Amino acid sequence: MTDPEPPSARTRIRRMPANAHYDRATVHAIVDEAYVCQVAFADEEGGVHCIPTACWRDGEDLVIHGSNGSRLLKRLADGAPACVTITHVDGLVLARSAFNHSMNYRSVVAYGSFERVADADKPALLDRFMDHIVPGRRHEARPGDANELAATTLLRMSLREAAAKIRTGGVNDDEADLARPVWAGVVPIHRVFGEPEPDAGVTCDVPAGVCALKGS
Repeated sequence: MTDPEPPSARTRIRRMPANAHYDRATVHAIVDEAYVCQVAFADEEGGVHCIPTACWRDGEDLVIHGSNGSRLLKRLADGAPACVTITHVDGLVLARSAFNHSMNYRSVVAYGSFERVADADKPALLDRFMDHIVPGRRHEARPGDANELAATTLLRMSLREAAAKIRTGGVNDDEADLARPVWAGVVPIHRVFGEPEPDAGVTCDVPAGVCALKGS
């Protein structure tokens, strides 16, 4: 069931509103499956940019990080309004007519402003990032030292003003096209992890978290 109340006027989905989901669990699940989000913002001169960057979720917040010198991080840290998007494409929907082709997908659009993460909170949030990449990784890799932490900016943005849009199912062809001798159907798309490739000099076994990725 979808929540009929969007969190704001700009998150209200008007095109195909039946595909809208406003509940936090759905939004969080789509964010949690993402390694990368796209962050759109305007610079000081009014130029518009959309930058892909690694992301992860901490409670109700989306978190990103980067070098202190990053234009993206510096602009967002000043409170510039941002729009963040995440999309997972789950299938190609091939119809009998060109204009009825579609895709099955899960997407999130979030609006808000980022705020800087306090230095004291950086280590714990970066541990969450490590475990987002590979479960248990924070116990295996060396944590950031004082210099690395000082050179890194972490920003968080609330996901309260966010909406999900999901398309599932098969082909929606016009009745007049159903007799056309054209193959129609859905081609599913799945994310598959390949065989781990060890770096030169590695002698230890592949960790359980990496093996679990390949099995997912």
